[in-house]
Amino acid sequence: MAAAGSADRMITARQRRTGFLVAGCFFMEIMDGTIVSTSASRIGQALGVTATAVGLVITAYFVTLAVLIPLSGWMVGRFGTRKVFLSAITLFTVASLLCSLSTSLPELVAWRVLQGVGGAMMVPVGRLAVLADVEKSDLMRMISYIVWPALLAPVFAPLLGGLITTYASWQWLFLVNIPLGFVAFFVALRLIPKVPGTAPPPLDWVGVVLTCLGLGGLTYAVDLLSQQTTRWGLFAAVGAPALVLFVLAVRHLLRTRHPLVDLRTLGIPTFRVAVGSGSLSGMAIAAVPFLLPLLFQQVFGWSAVKSGAIVLFVFVGNIGIKPATTPILNRWGFRSVLLVACLTLAGSLVAAAFVTAGTPLVVIIVIAVISGVARSVGGTSYNTLSFCDVPPAEMSHANTLAATTQQLASGLGVAAAAVALRLGAAIGGAFGADGRHTAYAIAFFIVAALPLAALLGVLAMHRDAGSAARTVPLRQRDG
Repeated sequence: MAAAGSADRMITARQRRTGFLVAGCFFMEIMDGTIVSTSASRIGQALGVTATAVGLVITAYFVTLAVLIPLSGWMVGRFGTRKVFLSAITLFTVASLLCSLSTSLPELVAWRVLQGVGGAMMVPVGRLAVLADVEKSDLMRMISYIVWPALLAPVFAPLLGGLITTYASWQWLFLVNIPLGFVAFFVALRLIPKVPGTAPPPLDWVGVVLTCLGLGGLTYAVDLLSQQTTRWGLFAAVGAPALVLFVLAVRHLLRTRHPLVDLRTLGIPTFRVAVGSGSLSGMAIAAVPFLLPLLFQQVFGWSAVKSGAIVLFVFVGNIGIKPATTPILNRWGFRSVLLVACLTLAGSLVAAAFVTAGTPLVVIIVIAVISGVARSVGGTSYNTLSFCDVPPAEMSHANTLAATTQQLASGLGVAAAAVALRLGAAIGGAFGADGRHTAYAIAFFIVAALPLAALLGVLAMHRDAGSAARTVPLRQRDG
């Protein structure tokens, strides 16, 4: 107990406030990436295009994020954390205003790209500012401040989007960012210290071109997979070259002297597990807020507001377990906790496969809460593992690589869920089952395989993995 209390006092009020600031920015970025999908029909009507065409608005944002996040580490080295972070918040806020003023689809897409530029720099740079001067023993608590938006925003978006779609105009999807952006800017102005930029190595232009084209193409290909009707010719035309460019980018980044992103950080065992197994679990986490609202609305016939309210109980589980996450990890260690989190997440997905319109509401709520608990514990564990053994000199590269893989995992999770739905419909049709409900049941089973696959990396971890970030390492406790 004394050790825990000492750890609490080591986190200063300024560090805690900075953590909450970055958490708020993280919330804005993720919310903005998911909420638009709930109003595609309304936006299409207002701009005179189909709802399907509005999908480009979502794609443009995610592609820009994936393309530019790898640049964030170099930008911080060149211009300093404060300057880049404040510029990113300003750009994101101004672009949000311009999005709300758009009168045509091309105009809205252009401003969404600008918004993506701000988002790509805002969160990775902010997280680096938080973690730069935090002791390893305090890392878990600081991560817990930052990680909750990644769990909350995708769950909260369906409800907020449903409310805005029902009771207000689509412009409010973007206007809600304006006051948040102003508050974030002035808080950052006070909290983020003026640390001048260093003299980073020359920008790896070959790495920039290969990485941006590879990640951008793969992200767009993933988006094509997630659409209701996949244009397979376009998917192949985009996906195949993008995969080749991505392989070339990896080869280049491993060989060049000053890479855009140093992939050699994957040689750190805990970081490798956080990136690999964390991405698989992250895909499942992203799939849940996608599948549940669709099940409730398309199969059960619920309204957008009701389905969004039920999905919000995932957040209840997230928040409910949050105060206990750090003591749990300190007591049982990352390996044991992640094993249970992966199995629990998979179990909640399997349970969701058996939910029907006749299932008591309280049972559905319990499943949602359990899913939220697993998401919260797993998210905090993976994010802490990402940095607990990374040397300060490699923190920028590790932060950039972690942010990039998390962004890709979110997109891949939605795509995997969409593909799983199609497979479920095909399998159900082949056996003459009720098409819609069977499709969702099979989809939940398929997505449940992702956290089970993540177990392979977790099982390979040493029992003491991540001890540097724990108040009471296993060996010390066991004597």
